[in-house]
Amino acid sequence: MDRKGQPGLLISPNSVLANALLRSIDILRPRVLAARPTRIEFVVGTQINGAPHLGTNLVQTAAFLLAKTARREFSIDTMVRFGALDNAPYEVVLDPETHTAYQQTYYHALGKDRVGELIDGYYGAFFASLSEATDTDYRVETYTDQQATPGFRAEFLRTLERLEDIRWWMAPSHGVVHVRVPCPRCGWAEKRADRTKLAHLDEDGATFTAVCLDHGGYEAHIDPEDDLAYLDLATLYRNLVKERTLSRGHHTLQVMMKGGDWVFGCNSSMVLSALSTPRSRAHRSAFSRRRSSPRPERNSPSPCCGTRVGTCCPQMSSPGCSTPRLGRDRLTTTWTHWSGWSAGCSPTPSTSSARSLSRNSAAS
Repeated sequence: MDRKGQPGLLISPNSVLANALLRSIDILRPRVLAARPTRIEFVVGTQINGAPHLGTNLVQTAAFLLAKTARREFSIDTMVRFGALDNAPYEVVLDPETHTAYQQTYYHALGKDRVGELIDGYYGAFFASLSEATDTDYRVETYTDQQATPGFRAEFLRTLERLEDIRWWMAPSHGVVHVRVPCPRCGWAEKRADRTKLAHLDEDGATFTAVCLDHGGYEAHIDPEDDLAYLDLATLYRNLVKERTLSRGHHTLQVMMKGGDWVFGCNSSMVLSALSTPRSRAHRSAFSRRRSSPRPERNSPSPCCGTRVGTCCPQMSSPGCSTPRLGRDRLTTTWTHWSGWSAGCSPTPSTSSARSLSRNSAAS
């Protein structure tokens, strides 16, 4: 507990900042005093490809607790924005001839209504209880809805103009940024954008060409005023576009909540600089430390049982779950680390079970 009685979750780790930073929430103070925002939003995103594990729930809980603390400290309205990543892969198959991987997202496989049922089933009661306990409002937004907005698409098109400057930050192994434009007929897309190419870019938008496993070559046109073509971006690229879009709001301070397992993959200071983003528009990020467990496969971001997604209970009370309950001493090891220029990365990478078989061989 700190001097104001806040729980250990809000205490900064004992580091070189120990004498300079009394509480983690104080890292927001300079930005609040300089920008005078009218609202602070704590943004947390999660793939909805299975029941959330403890690490996911800790990050989400931290978002609500920090929102409550910020509202009291700065007398500013706060809220939590939950990004439900329904573009997580529902199924992955291989082309038996070219070995190109294709994926179908949860949205394309299940549809909007069933995705909504998943979100409500996994997070509805949990978020409602957090909202009531902290007196903090929250909003749920799917990636499908987000990518269809004119602002998101316009920001994506701006990054294409500087693609050579950022592509090695987005894909350091090969420099190929994963832009997926699903086939308009079946919803399948090349997972690694092997044959997806930017064919044309002008003031009217961008045209991509791609190859479908079943329907051959096709084109997709991305236009801020037209949401017919679905735009699916890989994690780092998606977060870059999302954060630049959110930072356009001059009266709202955005704070990105992340799992500690993503701290080393966050490099937006260089990427934002390459895109000439003003430092005053940079967001803040908070990283919640990973929970401890004797078995590595049970640490975040793995599911609590280390089994197939959906087979474990988020409360770890199902008969088949062998994960030991974490005592109070374990929970108090969680801390929040702040960064001013860290990329907003999703706290839970995909845990979908991808089939490494072709659709024909799988059917047989």
